[in-house]
Amino acid sequence: MAGTSAIKILEEIILQTVRSTAPGEWKILVVDENSKKLLDSVVKEDDILELNVTNIEQIEDKRPMNKDMDAVYILSPLPHIVDCVMADFERRRYGRSFLIWTSVLPPDQRSRLDHSTMAREQIAQLRILNIDFFPRESHLITFRDPWSFPMLFHPACNQLVRRHMDDLAQKIVSICVSLGEYPTIRYHSPRNATHEASVLCSHLARFVQTELDQYAKYHQDFPPISNRPRGALFITDRSMDLFAPVLHEFTYQAMVHDLLPIIEGDKVFYKNANKDEATGATKEGEISEKDKIWVANRHLHMKDLLDKLVMDFKKFRAENPQFEEDATQGQSSIGSINNIKDMLAGLPQFQAGKEAYALHLGMAQDAMDMFQARRLGDIASVEQTLATGLDEDYKKPKNLADQVVRLLDDEGVLPADRLRIIIQYMLYRDGLLPSDTQKLLAHAGLPAQDGEVIHNLDLLGARISRVLKDPRPVASTRGSRTQPPLPDSDDSGLSRYEPVLKTMLEDHVRGQLDQLAFPFTKPQLDASEGLAGADTLAQSSLRSAKPTWARTRPSTREPQQRIIVFMAGGATYSEARACYEVSEALNKDVFLATSHMVTPSLFLRQIGDLSVDRRRLNLPIERPKPKAPDHLFEREPPPAPRQGLPSQPSASGLPQGSRQNQQLPVTGMASLNISGGHTNGSANNHPLPTPPQSAGSASNKIIKEKEPEKKKKHHFFSSRKDR
Repeated sequence: MAGTSAIKILEEIILQTVRSTAPGEWKILVVDENSKKLLDSVVKEDDILELNVTNIEQIEDKRPMNKDMDAVYILSPLPHIVDCVMADFERRRYGRSFLIWTSVLPPDQRSRLDHSTMAREQIAQLRILNIDFFPRESHLITFRDPWSFPMLFHPACNQLVRRHMDDLAQKIVSICVSLGEYPTIRYHSPRNATHEASVLCSHLARFVQTELDQYAKYHQDFPPISNRPRGALFITDRSMDLFAPVLHEFTYQAMVHDLLPIIEGDKVFYKNANKDEATGATKEGEISEKDKIWVANRHLHMKDLLDKLVMDFKKFRAENPQFEEDATQGQSSIGSINNIKDMLAGLPQFQAGKEAYALHLGMAQDAMDMFQARRLGDIASVEQTLATGLDEDYKKPKNLADQVVRLLDDEGVLPADRLRIIIQYMLYRDGLLPSDTQKLLAHAGLPAQDGEVIHNLDLLGARISRVLKDPRPVASTRGSRTQPPLPDSDDSGLSRYEPVLKTMLEDHVRGQLDQLAFPFTKPQLDASEGLAGADTLAQSSLRSAKPTWARTRPSTREPQQRIIVFMAGGATYSEARACYEVSEALNKDVFLATSHMVTPSLFLRQIGDLSVDRRRLNLPIERPKPKAPDHLFEREPPPAPRQGLPSQPSASGLPQGSRQNQQLPVTGMASLNISGGHTNGSANNHPLPTPPQSAGSASNKIIKEKEPEKKKKHHFFSSRKDR
């Protein structure tokens, strides 16, 4: 889709920061384990090394002394990382030091640097980048923090909530600052809610508003001048839509994450059945934004995907006939020497494309095999009726309880799918008699711990039980369509449910979003601006029906409003798809941010964990705090007296003083591989992610009183030891 890419924005911020720090001078880039992962998610190693960077080092590792070389630190603001920095200062490992933190440095750690004589002497600059988040896709941002869910919803974690909200608020502000947006803020306010976490969005929205206002107060150039309409930020949480994480979704991305063993980590892989031609081992294919086939097809419905992949692959082969063998003659139709040269030049691209198609054809076929084996067609028909409250003819369903029981009794339905059906039926009924819940569990043959999963949904606002003659009406917060689709639409009977998030976005763009369900944090100031332009927006939305040529042509020249949606507690892939669809249909730039991505299996496991002992959760915040490695504080032995004897070897095995004779650091650079508790401080700890200002121009910089003499070019050759 067109529009801004969060990946590109973060990449440019990082590269521009390295480029403008000590410009024209050779320097070393120092990262830590966490900041290395952040850089690795958006920046190529070669792009960094091209910016006068001789080496990339990790601060926790053993590193050679380089007193003649400046160092640019890009670090996480953690206490043990500050310890590592102080150890570098004590040994005067580098020349000048440029400290760049990925987010706000806690006041106590900042005070350590401010009151250290060693730090004041060696720090040439200190600044904050506000980049503590991971763009997973162009418009999907995560914090890679699945532990956020229990910290927000587990009853025993109440005393951790305030600290965690501080951290979430700072990360959300970092997204806004990086995008250059000072948005209006609205939050989800559930009606007649009785669960304790119902105030989560309200509190978090106010935390974000306070942080954002403080940042703007101390940064007069924020937000940057732009002709875009003012952005909008929505603070929501997982309880807003409990159907989305338990429904079977049949678009490509959501389906493979639900049904297949996708390997999640710093990168995403799928181990397919294709064998490596050289080793015979099963290959792991990476799924990322670099994969054009994945990006083009991930939101396509599976009923259309396989045919499209086959057609695209045939087209791909037709465009590369020089690589096809002539089976009748038993030889390659390569022709002249020039053709051979062209073949060799295009071979890597052809091989990469061939492997990508093999990955996706195999992955799509594996997903469809699972669809057939698990009888998901029959299950999804009932699921869609439960989620929408309407049958396939968009009428009130009949005999729905009987259909549910038949699926629970079916031995071909997996236990995990049976649990999902019971949860959906409970949500559809807005609670069940306790005896009915037990009967359904008995029909399904599920263990007692699955009953705990159902019971724990109460902590997210689900109504799990009703009395026999309950006068309260059945709640209706579904995001489904209530009218049949247009005759020429691509609607599938197994995909009638629309996430609540999509309905919220469409109502916002049309200026029809309920201000009671989604109030402003500053209603007296933001309501008029947040609803401004509703008439023109509504007019554009009228053109969303086909044909779209009258709307799309002028829209490409108009600045797009940016809408940021934060989903606390995890977001689903169907909600990510909804954001892309609204962006495309209504000419907006919608970004979805969340703590982590949720699959149905992960969601059910996390719901079940809400009743376990907190000590079994193994929360990172309660683990032993990491410490700086001991080797950073070890003193080097004093140099041996020079009385005609060979100098004492250094830790690297080279005689001390021999750095001038070392080889160029080309080999070292080529072998490098980085592909890979916050408390509220004062607002002047939040600088914009812009190029560094000159020394002495801002209050958040520590300036060296005595600058070193201008370095000579030969320092580049003496900057590295063999390891």
